[in-house]
Amino acid sequence: LPIDGEPQAGLYSGFTPLVKANNLARELGVKELYIKDDTVAHPTFSFKDRVVAVALTKAKEFGFDTVACASTGNLAHSVSAQGAKAGFNRFIFIPATLEPSKIVSSLVFVPNLIAVDGNYDDVNRLCSEIANKYRWAFVNINIRPFYAEGSKTIGFEIAEQLGWKAPDNVVVPCASGSLLTKIWKAFKELKEVGILKDVKTRVFAAQALGCNPIATAIKNDTDVIRPVKPDTIAKSLAIGNPADGYYAYKAVKESGGYGEDVTDDEIVEGIKMLARTEGIFAETAGGVTVAVTKKLIEQGRIGKNETTVICVTGNGLKTKEALDGRMNEPKYIKPSLGDFEKVLKEINRE
Repeated sequence: LPIDGEPQAGLYSGFTPLVKANNLARELGVKELYIKDDTVAHPTFSFKDRVVAVALTKAKEFGFDTVACASTGNLAHSVSAQGAKAGFNRFIFIPATLEPSKIVSSLVFVPNLIAVDGNYDDVNRLCSEIANKYRWAFVNINIRPFYAEGSKTIGFEIAEQLGWKAPDNVVVPCASGSLLTKIWKAFKELKEVGILKDVKTRVFAAQALGCNPIATAIKNDTDVIRPVKPDTIAKSLAIGNPADGYYAYKAVKESGGYGEDVTDDEIVEGIKMLARTEGIFAETAGGVTVAVTKKLIEQGRIGKNETTVICVTGNGLKTKEALDGRMNEPKYIKPSLGDFEKVLKEINRE
């Protein structure tokens, strides 16, 4: 990682579980399936804790006293929390339409939270202007090259947790596209230094149908990423003009992978399937990767006897609103054994 000396932020970030998902594998009809589970990432329950740890360490090295970011939610939480611990002033810029639970999860760390009337791309353009005027460390703008390298830790950990082997397939959610490119880079670097003997991993880009510029480019076999206007419940992936889209396309093509997208209904089903089979509550981006994996298996792009890792990058408690009206209601009874037994009969008939 591109830091000098010891880390100065994020000392407890990373090395999240690689869960062998036997129940989900059985349901999807494959032999070996794993969940790289960043729902339990420290301190804010998403993979952004990794990248922010590297970014804030570099901000300290460069002598910044203020850190900032444009965010769809998860990055806002991590910069707010880790920036507080590291003693930075913090300015956080978000779309005003962000889920209420994600706004609260940033405000609790008492940053300067600015809600912008626009989508993420509008927020990002504004932040680029601000970064040109003020001497602040915008983690995903002027120190983005360092920030992005933090995502390699997912690839490093997957290989280590598999016994220093690269998987056959890895399914990665795509917003800007940076995460996918860095996981692929991590595998190649491990091979370059001799830790991995061989890398035959195929990298798959997973997007929501309502914001799918990278998946569309891959399907159309073009490196021209055409911006779209996001319209999806997967707000953490709602970047219509992805900064690293071209590089994500190149990584997928180089690895022999593919890009696929899923509807909002499929995203919700992916969340519920993962929770029902493995006891993991993923945010909407995790619903995307699970649903896309299901689709890729059905298409025959992921083989039934291959080793596949699904990246689940954030906790479902962050996006509870996405499930509103889409879950079964509790069964209400009076405090009597008779009422319970009536309900029990109904349950047994279902």
